[in-house]
Amino acid sequence: MGLNKDSMAINAVDTGLVIRKRHNTDKVIALGGSPNVGKSTIFNELTKLNQHTGNWPGKTVTSAQGYFEHHRQGYVCVDLPGCYSLMAHSAEEEVARDFICSDEADAIVIVCDATCLERSMNLVLQTLEINPKVVVCVNLMDEASKKKIEINLDLLSEHLNTPVIGTAARSREGLDRLMDAVLEVIQTPEKPAFRIPYSEYDDIASAIISTSEKICSGAITYKDKNYRKKDSEIDRVLTGKWTAFPIMFLALMGIFWLTITGSNYPSQWLSTFLFWIEDRLTDFFHWIHAPGFLTGMLVHGIYRVLAWVVSVMLPPMAIFFPLFTLLEDVGILPRIAFNMDKCFKKCSACGKQALTMCMGFGCNAAGVVGCRIIDSPRERLIAILTNNFVPCNGRFPTLITIISMFFIGTAAGAGKTVLSAAILTLFIVLGIAMTFLISKLLSATVLKGVPSSFTLELPPYRKPQIGKVIVHSIFDRTLFILGRAVCVAAPAGLVIWFMANVVIGDKTVLLHCSDFLDPFGRLLGMDGVILLAFILGFPANEIVIPLMIMTYMAEGSILDIGNLTVLRQLFVDNGWTWITAASVMLFSLMHWPCSTTCLTIKKETQSIKWTLLSILIPTAAGMLICLLFATVAKTIV
Repeated sequence: MGLNKDSMAINAVDTGLVIRKRHNTDKVIALGGSPNVGKSTIFNELTKLNQHTGNWPGKTVTSAQGYFEHHRQGYVCVDLPGCYSLMAHSAEEEVARDFICSDEADAIVIVCDATCLERSMNLVLQTLEINPKVVVCVNLMDEASKKKIEINLDLLSEHLNTPVIGTAARSREGLDRLMDAVLEVIQTPEKPAFRIPYSEYDDIASAIISTSEKICSGAITYKDKNYRKKDSEIDRVLTGKWTAFPIMFLALMGIFWLTITGSNYPSQWLSTFLFWIEDRLTDFFHWIHAPGFLTGMLVHGIYRVLAWVVSVMLPPMAIFFPLFTLLEDVGILPRIAFNMDKCFKKCSACGKQALTMCMGFGCNAAGVVGCRIIDSPRERLIAILTNNFVPCNGRFPTLITIISMFFIGTAAGAGKTVLSAAILTLFIVLGIAMTFLISKLLSATVLKGVPSSFTLELPPYRKPQIGKVIVHSIFDRTLFILGRAVCVAAPAGLVIWFMANVVIGDKTVLLHCSDFLDPFGRLLGMDGVILLAFILGFPANEIVIPLMIMTYMAEGSILDIGNLTVLRQLFVDNGWTWITAASVMLFSLMHWPCSTTCLTIKKETQSIKWTLLSILIPTAAGMLICLLFATVAKTIV
């Protein structure tokens, strides 16, 4: 039993993907490979900015196409999902296999890692069985050279009966030769497909692995037998039994310290600029003699909320996402997943959930999208339903402001910034603990099942591409998520303005609502104003504290009090104590996801039931924790 077209019985599969050709003469090439082999770098270097992204029809797997020309020949490059095998166990592998079998590609390029070629060769052999029009791209030749690994590309080509080209995509070395080989394969009459001798082995897996080892053994020379010694020594520390978790804790605290310290001044500058524009807009509306309610709705309502969300969200995201991506680029992030795997296994969940949980620190919506990497539908749902227990950067301003006012003092200083980061990290560890607890409860109840195993490759440590990391983080993550937040914050600003300015009896609608919620809020250690601020902050968590200020001061629009001493006094005058502050932090850590995350959950699960459950679970947990804390704290005090 092989993986050829006949045995798989899926020849000429209709993938439903629309190929974006510019001319009828354009050729289609598919770019495949396992994760961490530089496939995305090759795709970006070839296509530059001529790219389109979306989803494969009927799948949540991302689809990317790009256009480029080589020697006056146009090419459409389809970036296949990263996968280790075509024996489909996941949506990504299924998509890759189906496209390779569909005959939609004129040629297929399989990208391999020159530093561990045997691992990548499995995918090469499976692809060659299905489609003989394959070019093997052995990437990262520069790293292999540094590790004194020599690869006989000609011998590999002879064994595989297909072109094998060495590249170093970061410097574009070898990419022209790669495309020359692609054109040669397209123009060459189809040759017999590669055959793996399955009859000589007990099962398919052992046949593929043994054949890969035989092909590579004579073509690869390791001049330095200890070429992995340095990586192994670092791994012994980063994944060690006693050192892994303390290092992870310190790294997390360091990232938060950099984010807090680095975002303070940019946030203030951006806020000053955006609110200066608000003043000019107000002057303009007065100049054209616009009605007061129109100025209030558009400027003090919609624009002010937008300005607040942008000034608070943008700087922390612009710092956090590049730091997070650097960890990924260097090779540390897979080690974090490795360390957390046993913890998630004990909860009957998947170790890859560690990666999606880390993504949630930047944005919970991004974390939910990241759950696509989890193959098991059951474990993917667990990861989606619990992702909100790690606070996104939209909740950081609330947590940091309260920590500064009630737990470390309002004076500035490097020592207090470190202490603030340490307290914030402890709260986040509590959120991670809740992630484990709720994952275990879900696995024992509505999502019963046995944890699946998964292949986790620990890539070699690499020097990060800082420039590309920054560009990728800002444009693909920061601005994308900010755009989503802005879309929901604009109508929220209008609703908030109406509630703050429409009077019924002797009070505004806002005050009527806060009074109604007050008894329930006090049970949770807070008050009605705080609870209402969280509810109205559903579109964007960044506006929770401004909403509290606005309601306490009975103003008609969102306000900002930049002086933390003055802000603390305002809260104390309205009944805040350290118990109130701690309860607000706990509820901020554990409550319903923001509207952007909820929309993302609905899109990913295609289910109203799971979306509602994703709201109910953290909200119920937050209310229970706050009720227990407030009851015990008030009893002790």
